[in-house]
Order: sequence, then structure tokens, then C-alpha cells
Amino acid sequence: MAMLDQIAKAFKRKDYRTAQNLLKNFLQKEPRNPWGRLYAGRLYEEKRKLDLAESIYRQLLQQAEHPKIVSQARSGLERLQSQKEAQEQQQRQQAIARVSQDPNQAKPGLLIIEPVVGEARKAAAKEFSRIMNLDFYSAQRQLPGRFWRLHRTGNIGELGIYGQELREVGIPAFWVNLEKIEQIRVFRVQSISELGKTVSIMCHDESNQLGTLSFEWSEVAQRVEGKLPVFESVVMLVSGKQERVERTQDYVYLCDLHLPQRNCLLRFCDRSFEFHHSVGIIPPDTPRSQLSTRLQWNSLIQVMIQHLPQTPLWSDFTPFAETVLQEAKVVADPRDLFGEIRPYIDIFRRAETETNWDRAFALYSGLVFCREAD
Repeated sequence: MAMLDQIAKAFKRKDYRTAQNLLKNFLQKEPRNPWGRLYAGRLYEEKRKLDLAESIYRQLLQQAEHPKIVSQARSGLERLQSQKEAQEQQQRQQAIARVSQDPNQAKPGLLIIEPVVGEARKAAAKEFSRIMNLDFYSAQRQLPGRFWRLHRTGNIGELGIYGQELREVGIPAFWVNLEKIEQIRVFRVQSISELGKTVSIMCHDESNQLGTLSFEWSEVAQRVEGKLPVFESVVMLVSGKQERVERTQDYVYLCDLHLPQRNCLLRFCDRSFEFHHSVGIIPPDTPRSQLSTRLQWNSLIQVMIQHLPQTPLWSDFTPFAETVLQEAKVVADPRDLFGEIRPYIDIFRRAETETNWDRAFALYSGLVFCREAD
């Protein structure tokens, strides 16, 4: 053990050259000695050969019987993990600094995490905590299990670096430049004048100009549905006192058809669509008195389903909107979330907080549009 004592003293003095020479001679005589292998792992660690050090420590955990060796091997692995994370963080920050020099990569964007389900969640949460610098509990809580989650706002270059790392470890994610969503043309459909393989509609553009537009069903890449709450202010007794509170009075139903080749979407709204001026939606002999707005809307959706049986439907707007609206309460500037996106939804709103529901739908539909386009 005299040589092991000399090796230990050399490590204590941080005289790694001497330690290396002594260790080389020792391992030539006792190549399987667990203490010698432990010091070999530490020497690799000091030389920044982290993969070799990790291999030795893991072998010792499986093979060594001495409690002190097992404990030190475990401590070595913990040190390596900390070093690797620090190294990754440094490399990530350097990459972010490089991309931030490009004005196009400095534009605002959003990072969206998609659901991770089943047995993959535990391993994904561990990787998520490492990449996003979160504790494991927070990572588990923030990793979505059913619906999209808005995880971060920031410049698009930085978000792309995080998103790419997440994808590499099997966590589905995508990032979108808000400017791309702002550039999507939005036409609010007023009525349908021709319904067949080719569809002709009357619609308003972003300037509220009324005109006609024709398209074929084959141009529609996906359909996005959602409903927006309409609020009313009522007086209620709360703890014996009258207070004015907001409650949901009704819902407005929306459906967007995406035409990516034209970089536009067609927005149908049950409150502004003129069913009685449209063809092919309601049988002509149906009495008007028997038709509620909801029944007419359902008929319109059935027409879309009939003509778009294989077209993807995105309808998880409400849970996505709830996370976005929570974020909107804490961000300093709503433009960090919504950019300059205008909802183009014809609903009267009394308060800015209500308008955020409309913006959230425009954002959700725009994210679907850009995700599928990329």
C-alpha cells in the first residue's frame, strides 16, 4: 500500500505528473486493483477526459465491494455530471451570443413544447431539467402531457438553440418567429356563394374591404377550431356584500382553413358568417325559425368535414389559451407574447383582458400554420 499512499499524497499536492508516473507503475503490477482504478478515474477527470473517467467510475460502482470506493466513485460521477452541465451551459451561451449578432436571429419568437406521454416522461423530464436548468420536480410539472405548452419567449435565435437541443433528446418542440405569424394574410369569411370542388366566398381583408375569393378544397392543409368566451358583468352577493363580477355568458365558435401556398387563412366565425346568404349549408326548405346559430354552425362544420375528410384538425385551443393568458398576466409587455398580431375577429369586447382571448386564438392558429409550413 506504500505506493498507493504516495499516489494519494501526489493527488493531495495536485502534483498530477508524479501521480501519473506512480499510477502507471502501480497498474502495471495490479491492473485490477480497485484503488488504482479509482485514482485512474480521478486522473482522467483532472485531464478533462470526462468520458474515460465516467466509464471507470461506473465500472467500479458495479464491481467494487469496498464501501469507500463505491462512495468515491459515486461522488466522482456527481462531479462529472456537474462539470458536463457547466460545459454544456457555457457552450450554449457561446452559441446564443453568436446567433444574437445576426439581426434576423434577434427577432422575438416563442418556444412551444409538445406533449410527452407514457413511460418516456421520466427520462424526458430529466433531460428537460438539464437543458432548461430546472430542478427535476419543476421539469416534470412544466413538461406537457396532453397539450402544447408555451414555455419561453425571447429572441428566435436563442429559442432555436434550446429547441434543437430538446429535439435531439426526443422532446418534441418547435419555435416560431412572431413576424412570420404577423405576415399571414387573414380573410374573414362572410358567406359562401359557390360550393363544389371550387369554393367561392365573400370575405373581408385586413383593411375591412369586401371582395370575393375562390379556392379549391385541395389547397386546405389543415383546419383549426376553437371557441372564445363572451363575458357579462353581473352583481352577485359575495360574503354578504354586493360585488360586480365577470362570468361567461356564451361562446363564439371559430374555424380557420389554412391555405399555406397562398400564405393566408380563411376565418369563419359563427357570429359574423351569413348563413342565410350562403349556398349548400342549410336545406332551402328548412324554416328559419327552426335554426339556431349553433345548428347552422354545426351544418357548416359538417360541410367542411365532408369535403376535408383527411385534413388534419387542430382543436386544443382552450388549454393552450389558458397557459398563454396566465403568462399574459405576468409579462411586462403583451407584445412579448402576441407581437403585433391582430385577431381579426368580429366580437365586441369591453376590456383588454377579454381581447387577449381573441389574440390567443390568432396566435394558436398562426403557430399551427407556421409549424406545418416548416
